[in-house]
Amino acid sequence: MTTIDWDAAADTFDEEPDHGLRDPVVRGAWATRMARWLPHEPSDVLDLGCGTGSLSLVAAEQGHRVTAVDLSPRMAAAARRKLAGTGAEVLVGPADRPPVGERRFDVVLVRHVVWALPDAESALGHWVSLLRPGGRLVLVEGVWGGAGVPAQRLIGTLTPLVGRIDHEPLSDDPALWGRPVDDERYAVVARLAPVPPAPRHSEVVDVHLVLRRGDEVLLARRANTGYGDGLWNGPSGHVEEGEDVRAAMVRETSEEIGVELGPEDLRVALVMQHRGPGDPPRTGWFFEAAYGTGGEPDNREPHKCSELAWHPLAALPDDMVAYCRAGFEAYRAGERFVVHWHEDDDTIAHDPGAPDRAVPLPVSVPGSVPGSIPVSVPGSVPGSLPVPRLRPEAP
Repeated sequence: MTTIDWDAAADTFDEEPDHGLRDPVVRGAWATRMARWLPHEPSDVLDLGCGTGSLSLVAAEQGHRVTAVDLSPRMAAAARRKLAGTGAEVLVGPADRPPVGERRFDVVLVRHVVWALPDAESALGHWVSLLRPGGRLVLVEGVWGGAGVPAQRLIGTLTPLVGRIDHEPLSDDPALWGRPVDDERYAVVARLAPVPPAPRHSEVVDVHLVLRRGDEVLLARRANTGYGDGLWNGPSGHVEEGEDVRAAMVRETSEEIGVELGPEDLRVALVMQHRGPGDPPRTGWFFEAAYGTGGEPDNREPHKCSELAWHPLAALPDDMVAYCRAGFEAYRAGERFVVHWHEDDDTIAHDPGAPDRAVPLPVSVPGSVPGSIPVSVPGSVPGSLPVPRLRPEAP
């Protein structure tokens, strides 16, 4: 650690060209480098071992919000005078443990300080901890007359702590120092990896067929699927890549029961967000179609379905998948949007004695007054399907 009396050095510190930056050429050279090292947008910059505040002033003039710290009260006082009117804050304290509490910064800027610290490795780790995700540590260091920190040693210490390190030699630019130099001088800009954005929530979309034969609906008994086996539900499946919900319903209907529907044969019966016990949520689209359209139902997947049967919509079997039964019951009641959210200890099967997890969502009707009785939309009552129109077979 250096034994320099920094208070005593404060009065003459700015006489060095690269300290006071009084020469316009030297000042311009540092301003150009700082513009490259610091973010383009206004950022919170912590200048440690700021001396008389020359680099802090450059950062402030480039639009950054600066907090400057120096161990020497006289250096800090000089920095306050230099930074007056910029909004910068100047604190007295050690560079290796600056008195900034829990504050975090976009940039920690340190020039010619690491070489003077008793435990540089500990200081570097602490400085990194003061950065926000994606922040950067800007270090200007060198080796003077055998004293100092070689660049490769500093880079080796920083490598486990940060995501990216850029090394920039500075010895070959005499404008920075006000004279040619032949020792090692450099800048290291170490960047933290930004926090990756949280993944967007996504849900499986499934489709369900409400195939109507008068007052009856077609149900399929699940088998060998690993979910709800032995229980009834409507013909259903998942939307696949590149499909819209209508195309998925047409495909699943053909695959499961051999009925060949077109998009024009489907009417949206219900949209339900549902969650099985302990499972992530899904969104289900229930489509209504009339018996006779597209052919006679037939069990095309006996390895997944043990039987097909017609059931009265008004007297659905109890041994149904709970959310599917809730969807059919909501459809019968004229609901159009429902949330069905299982608790983790609920059963997959419908339980007549269990709490009803279905929550119908109110629908806004154009032109209606909030709070008024919902308007009945003609043709929307279950059971009002038109007589099916049989499509001719393709030649």
